[in-house]
Amino acid sequence: MTTPPPPGSTSPPAGGSGRLLALDRAHVWHPYGPMPGRSEPYLVESASGVRLKLADGRELVDGMSSWWAAIHGYRHPVLDEALIEQSRRMSHVMFGGLTHEPAIELAAELVELAPRAGGSASSGSASSGAPGLEHVFLCDSGSVSVEVAFKMALQAQRALGHPGRRRLATWRGGYHGDTFHPMSVCDPDGGMHSLWSGVLPAQVFVDAPPVEFDEAYAEKLVEMIARHSGEIAAVVVEPVVQGAGGMRFHDPRYLRVLREATEAYGILLIFDEIATGFGRTGKLFAAEHAGVVPDIMCVGKALTGGYLTLAAALCTTAVAEAISGGAGGGLMHGPTFMGNPLACAVARASLRLLRDGAWVDQVRLIGNGLRDGLEPLRGRPGVADVRVLGAMGVVQLDHDVDMHAATAAAVAEGVWLRPFRDLVYTMPPYVTGAEDVARIVAGVAAAATVG
Repeated sequence: MTTPPPPGSTSPPAGGSGRLLALDRAHVWHPYGPMPGRSEPYLVESASGVRLKLADGRELVDGMSSWWAAIHGYRHPVLDEALIEQSRRMSHVMFGGLTHEPAIELAAELVELAPRAGGSASSGSASSGAPGLEHVFLCDSGSVSVEVAFKMALQAQRALGHPGRRRLATWRGGYHGDTFHPMSVCDPDGGMHSLWSGVLPAQVFVDAPPVEFDEAYAEKLVEMIARHSGEIAAVVVEPVVQGAGGMRFHDPRYLRVLREATEAYGILLIFDEIATGFGRTGKLFAAEHAGVVPDIMCVGKALTGGYLTLAAALCTTAVAEAISGGAGGGLMHGPTFMGNPLACAVARASLRLLRDGAWVDQVRLIGNGLRDGLEPLRGRPGVADVRVLGAMGVVQLDHDVDMHAATAAAVAEGVWLRPFRDLVYTMPPYVTGAEDVARIVAGVAAAATVG
């Protein structure tokens, strides 16, 4: 029997790493892979700042913000204190019939920070009447917040007398989560959920948006919405950046086209800001690049600074009133851990850090460092494109990446990356300094050119 480590120890016992990895291989099913996995994962012992400390003593600069969530890095004293302080008061309480300060204040702060715009839409439409996103439904994860957004849209349209509007529309190349309805609006052909064709609901798709603004494509968007206006409840897109579907960027003016067309036909507009929200693109929310407000907006990932799972679906007053005045009298959804006080308290602390505004310069400096460092890769053999936006850097290859070899090449440079498909990319924490950005660039270059 392995002797347990002494109290307070942060190091595994002798032989502990091998035992843990053996147990991992025998019992732990990791994401997007078979059981057991094709390669052995790297065992993380601890994390601090922007570094992951492996059990073998190596330290890696985290170029992924733990799947884009840990925007303030690890063991941040403000977030640590918020979590500890809340744990002394209340770790959890059911949200049905009860409420509490962390959730109330978080909802109010999200409403205050969310995109706002003047103007109104046509009467009788669920998308009319509200200048901003006033109401917050707290969820467990980003994928669930998209599920909730779809429920909101479908239920609102039914309440408004449009029961035939039961489909969703989007553009190809997107990714909205791994639960069933979100999977149905991921790219049906090249996406990771194409396996489920014939099982998932059939939604309405238009071609992926071009990088630059194209009038003909804009007309295609409007034509799609007009042609299917009697059957689609909502249009859902990732604004400005299509994330896990391919790390593609597009002109923000397409969002204005969608806003005008959906308002004209009384169709709801949903922005999935789970990857882009809270500063990643250089704006607090990607919608701000276009100056438009959706009817429903999903946030997650960076909401708690990567500490705990929490997401939210925000909606306008018009959407909330339509749902609440319809059959059932409310939104029929209620996660057990909805509004978890620990997660809400940490999310509030993360928002306080964003409110000080330092992230604006941090994101700009990271973007400059990524642009200067990655641009020389353009034109190299095997490299199809290099692009940077905000604190995101992408090297697209002309072939699928060998994920095992590419990851190992980045680790050899002291960097943690998670390439996929034909992409080697980075989304570092906002607190990443210039020296570590340079190291991340070296890791991306090594991963992109391995073999």
